[in-house]
Amino acid sequence: MEAAIVTILALLFLSFVALGVYATVKVAKAAKRGVDRTLDQARRTVEDTTLKAKSFGQVGVAAELAKLRLALRGSMRATQDALQAGAVEDASLRESLDLFARLSAHGRELDEDLKRLEREPDKAYVAGQLAALTERTERITGSADALRRAAHDRARRFAEDDLETLSAQIDVETGALRHWTTVDGGTNGTETSQAWYESAPGTPEQTPAQPRPQAGEAPQAITAPDPRTTAYPWEKTARPESAG
Repeated sequence: MEAAIVTILALLFLSFVALGVYATVKVAKAAKRGVDRTLDQARRTVEDTTLKAKSFGQVGVAAELAKLRLALRGSMRATQDALQAGAVEDASLRESLDLFARLSAHGRELDEDLKRLEREPDKAYVAGQLAALTERTERITGSADALRRAAHDRARRFAEDDLETLSAQIDVETGALRHWTTVDGGTNGTETSQAWYESAPGTPEQTPAQPRPQAGEAPQAITAPDPRTTAYPWEKTARPESAG
């Protein structure tokens, strides 16, 4: 019996240890991913700042290469963000993400070529490559921009359709809320009442209409309903008063 208890305790101890190790590994991996994202963001920020400085502070082929890299990076980054955000709610954009992944391969290749030419000492050779590089950049950014704008148009269209449907439903509901009928309560116009709404579960019954006084009779006092017996769906149930 004692051996079984010791075995169970040992298994529990090992389970807790394994769980602790697993949790530690998960936390460490999550922290590493966070650090990596932070470093990548910082590196991109430094590169973008450097490219902007080159595009405005220099002239010639260096400035042109910096402008091409800025245009490429800005277009690809904006399209990636738009597609990833849209794919969360619209599964049809997953195919667009696959196409963008293929386009990104061409974008990375172009960016590497541009970076290599930034270090090229023969500026005349670089100048001769600018026309082809500009065309490649425009083709890639044009495709990226087309994907991004199509995703935006699709999301906007869905929002407009949803708003149109919602507006139609609200119109029907407001029409139902304003609907009432006039009911003839007697002949010769002696008594008329209005049914403002139909009784529904949880709705208090209407108070019977008081008969109009006949000719020669003194008008009767109107007795207000006891507020303690009036209940509406949005009111809380009153607590009974203590006898003491």
